[in-house]
Amino acid sequence: MHFRVGFGYDVHQLKIGEDLIIGGVKINHNKGTVGHSDGDVLIHAICDAFLGAANLRDIGFHFPDTSEEYKNIDSKILLKEVLNLVTQKGYSLSNIDSTICLQKPKIAEFIPEMKEVLSKLLKTDTENVSIKATTTEKLGFVGKEDGVSVYAVVLIEKQ
Repeated sequence: MHFRVGFGYDVHQLKIGEDLIIGGVKINHNKGTVGHSDGDVLIHAICDAFLGAANLRDIGFHFPDTSEEYKNIDSKILLKEVLNLVTQKGYSLSNIDSTICLQKPKIAEFIPEMKEVLSKLLKTDTENVSIKATTTEKLGFVGKEDGVSVYAVVLIEKQ
């Protein structure tokens, strides 16, 4: 078997009045992400991890933030397109491990729904999608509630 691993990282600024969408789930909060698309930082990190594992460059290469085509796009659409690119190269998902760094709001209660949304999009079992959450103990831009960051690792397997 031929395995490849990819790492993804994404950051979005938080701003009052914007929607907070993480992992395809809208979370009620006074601040949301600023982005060219819907700002789904988890999906963006997962996309980059997939693309890196398959040696397909990065999310900005495939979906540039200078293109009106992707303005306000639902990031779930981007993830489906990324999965298609990876599948075309003959790979399938083994598993995802991700960590969301966000001071507020607490999102543990939303993680099961995020796992359901992502596993359906990726046509895999929820056991293959790990999502964890942490704060930065009030340190840095995350701790000051100015932004959110996500780390993601994806393992793919050649079919």
